[in-house]
Amino acid sequence: MRVKFFYLIAFLFFVSCTPRNLAYFNDLQEQTEYSENIQNNNIPKIQPDDLLSITVTSLSPEANAIFNRGEVMQTASISNFSIASNVTTNNLYREGYLVDEEGFINFPVLGKVKVSGLTRVQATEKIASDLKQHIKDPIINVRYLNFKVTVVGEVNRPSTFTIPTQKINILEALGMAGDMTAFGKRENVLVIREEGGVRKMTRLNLNNKEVLSSPYFYLQQNDVVYVEPDRMKEVQASANTRTLSIVAAAASIVSIFVARLF
Repeated sequence: MRVKFFYLIAFLFFVSCTPRNLAYFNDLQEQTEYSENIQNNNIPKIQPDDLLSITVTSLSPEANAIFNRGEVMQTASISNFSIASNVTTNNLYREGYLVDEEGFINFPVLGKVKVSGLTRVQATEKIASDLKQHIKDPIINVRYLNFKVTVVGEVNRPSTFTIPTQKINILEALGMAGDMTAFGKRENVLVIREEGGVRKMTRLNLNNKEVLSSPYFYLQQNDVVYVEPDRMKEVQASANTRTLSIVAAAASIVSIFVARLF
């Protein structure tokens, strides 16, 4: 009976000390070059509740003022207009155009413009084409103002991050969050995505290089990345942690005692 108990204690000790794989893409062999064609670089498409910065530039200061602010500014001189343009651009960048639930923005003169489902480039081309009926050779610039991703769970700095560009992969997002802690499950990272009124969820194994080809490797706006804690973290966070510590200490003492007997 004592021998069985000793083996049980030894087994539990071995299991608790089993090393975890903390390396990303550990299936890549050392000193081996690896390359593949990028086929999963999905360009984000505009969705409802996106906030867009849309600026119009043309040779007509009056037209610029109408489309960028919705009212005609008096331009007494070039220098005055330059100052006014800066104020207009700053206000526009701060306010932006909100895409409604049906995928439309309310743009000056043009009225409602359908932009949902379009990429940033496609929206730029559409607005430029519509504006050619009103001004000559307009230059349109469309940017996301609220392209953000959220990283939570077993990371050092969980937060929601606003991305200045429209391209970010999961490794970059984890880097912004200070990387995973030692308790984060690298083999089981959850990505939550809302697209076209559908919420999708998938789990990624960052120990495996195959994740580089996943359609979820590049994140889209409003994606949520959740790093699940491992079992050891759950034990530490348990309300019975103190009890477990006492039991573990007692088990260690008993195992030493049994070892000396046998």
